[in-house]
Amino acid sequence: MKLSVWTYEGPPHVGAMRVATGMKGLHYVLHAPQGDTYADLLFTMIERRNHRPPVSYTTFQARDLGADTAHLFKDACQDAVDRFKPEAIIVGASCTAELIQDDPAGLAETMGFDIPVIPLELPSYQRKENFGADETFFQIVRHLARPMERTARVTCNLIGPTGLGFRHRDDIEELTGLLSDLGIDVNVCAPMGATPADIARMGAAHFNVLMYPETAESAARWMERELGQPYTKVVPIGAGATRDFIAEVAEITGLPCHADDSRLRQPWYAASVDSTYLTGKRVFIFGDGTHVKAAARIARDEMGFEVAGIGCFNREMARDIRKVAKEYGVEALITDDYLEVEEAIERLQPEMILGTQMERHIGKRLGIPCAVISAPVHVQDFPARYSPQMGFEGANVIFDTWVHPLVMGLEEHLLHMFREDFEFHDDAGASHHGHQAKPRLVEGGAAPDAVASPPEFSGQMKAGDNVIWLDDAERELRKIPFFVRGKARRNTESFATERGLAEISIDTLYEAKAHFAR
Repeated sequence: MKLSVWTYEGPPHVGAMRVATGMKGLHYVLHAPQGDTYADLLFTMIERRNHRPPVSYTTFQARDLGADTAHLFKDACQDAVDRFKPEAIIVGASCTAELIQDDPAGLAETMGFDIPVIPLELPSYQRKENFGADETFFQIVRHLARPMERTARVTCNLIGPTGLGFRHRDDIEELTGLLSDLGIDVNVCAPMGATPADIARMGAAHFNVLMYPETAESAARWMERELGQPYTKVVPIGAGATRDFIAEVAEITGLPCHADDSRLRQPWYAASVDSTYLTGKRVFIFGDGTHVKAAARIARDEMGFEVAGIGCFNREMARDIRKVAKEYGVEALITDDYLEVEEAIERLQPEMILGTQMERHIGKRLGIPCAVISAPVHVQDFPARYSPQMGFEGANVIFDTWVHPLVMGLEEHLLHMFREDFEFHDDAGASHHGHQAKPRLVEGGAAPDAVASPPEFSGQMKAGDNVIWLDDAERELRKIPFFVRGKARRNTESFATERGLAEISIDTLYEAKAHFAR
């Protein structure tokens, strides 16, 4: 098993926890060693939940392995049922407990509980977190949902949102309101917010809205086959996708659905004078398949960016992402190794990254702005305010989220560009104090006669593929605006390589500039 400081996905039992944590009245009994309880922190600390996940652990220790560990699991099951009184329980093993082969499903079935016991078979060493969530929700639906008479009014089920999902809470609210405007009620939203009793009545809906294929596509396919419920294929992230989603709902239901986009500001913002300097900026997109597909469409068709690279970490979505990459004329990067992602970003030198919290850290190191579009995420990506990704309001939020890093980057560039100005250098006083500069001491403690020069450049020589950047050239390169700096670096390195130069000096930089300006 590969261990890493950074991981895009945890083991599959963490995916099962995301489903259980999103639901109510369901309890997860997990056969796991002491130490696997770290997963609790993911929900209470990152998602800032006000209660711990509904999970009971057997927490066996090394000394227990010399004896029978089956009784530990049975005791944990009984204690969970007696203490929490759930409507149903799911049972399974963590990656470590899987090795001792205690068969949690078989053990639980022999205990004669009067509530549903749903076994989970999650191959920890072959699959990962998103598969675990998808399989867990599928098993819950398969065991509890039944065919039944449809509701009198057209209704749907919202399926896919879980605990630790990227903006799932707000997406539910946005889609519920959007569907209500179309004359469609939500029958059940699951797994988030649903009880086992709610799952049992999912068959009453006319169709399903598949919000996140990573966590609910298996259940959607099963309900289409067994319950006769079609499901939506368009994920409404972005203005264009939201309109396509509404058209798809109209086709499924036969209702005259019309989009109320009166709250949509994103198209006007994207076309405004303030945003035109962003047109054509090269972006690298990486995350889970669903959000990457949506982000690529928004970036190219709604924001005027150029997609320089695209990829995803969940291999279940690899085929879809490769298809999208072909459409955009780039090669898909399918990997769960963040170092490969960093290498691709460094090679492509985009003006912006759209990614996960991993790419945000990579962007900080490389000096490239990054907007987070997908899990895995940090605590700051669970804002207290309403901040959906789906629907028309989601399109507004996405515009703000993506543009602000670029605008702040431009602001930092302008501050750097004017730092030698008498009003703006590092030791200048606040402007509302009459520009009274603080005296800067030079060697020996004496104040300088003239305005102090900017701090000495502290960078080191940097290498391209076959050439070395000298300090004076690197210093001059940093004066170029950030949003064209990557292109200037690539062009200069190409210019130097073609002429067999081993080093790039300031003269080489200007010669390359003149060459490409012809």
